[in-house]
Amino acid sequence: MKVTIEEVTVALGGRDVLSGVGLIAAEGEIAGLVGPNGSGKSTLLRTVYRHLGPRAGRVLLAGRDVRTLAPAEAARQVAALPQERGSDFEFTVHEVVAMGRTPYKRAFARDDDLDRAAVADALARVGLLPQAGRRFTDLSGGERQRALLARAFAQQPEVLVLDEPTNHLDVRHQVELLALLRAERRTTLISLHDLNAAASLCDRLHVLHQGAVVASGPPREVLTSELLAEVFGVRAAVLEHPLTGDPLIAFDHRGAAG
Repeated sequence: MKVTIEEVTVALGGRDVLSGVGLIAAEGEIAGLVGPNGSGKSTLLRTVYRHLGPRAGRVLLAGRDVRTLAPAEAARQVAALPQERGSDFEFTVHEVVAMGRTPYKRAFARDDDLDRAAVADALARVGLLPQAGRRFTDLSGGERQRALLARAFAQQPEVLVLDEPTNHLDVRHQVELLALLRAERRTTLISLHDLNAAASLCDRLHVLHQGAVVASGPPREVLTSELLAEVFGVRAAVLEHPLTGDPLIAFDHRGAAG
């Protein structure tokens, strides 16, 4: 399913946080949002999954405005992993992941075979099937992160919206998560602080700066030394990764942008 964001402006606290933002995530494409803190990445993602409404513009899913969809239909189309994640669920891991099946169920309906299979598959894919019976509150930060991602997978959406999903994950689980998203080939909008992870994972990058998109395209075209200096204020060289051939950003940690 293609996601199209058309001239979206979002105001918070009386000022425009996003102004005329337009971008796309093609069907089956992983589109990354990168930019400094405060550039509007999370605000834009919240608009896609309807937590915020735009002051102007619209978000289209396969040509349909998300604001015209019924809540259950929207939830079957888009699953979100926001930054403000619940950490006090008094449920087991299995029960938290099963919440992803809510859009497919009538009120008070019990899980059926399809629900149980979707939950078990989601838990297995994030490596938490052995932890299914543990209390969510007993998990580490990284395990909670993976459980919430499993909840999104159990939702079986057309589109994934992920806001900094590698937060709290150790290096091994970061690598595994990015490989899992790559294998999914599901339309994905994802914000990442780690530019090297973004360069490796994403088919397309959109760079946000001060509430506007200042560059879009394949990572190799977008991530230049000039852009890194102008947008992020850092001095860096963009090389070729010796193992994967992806762009590899080597930052100068001793100085500032020249």
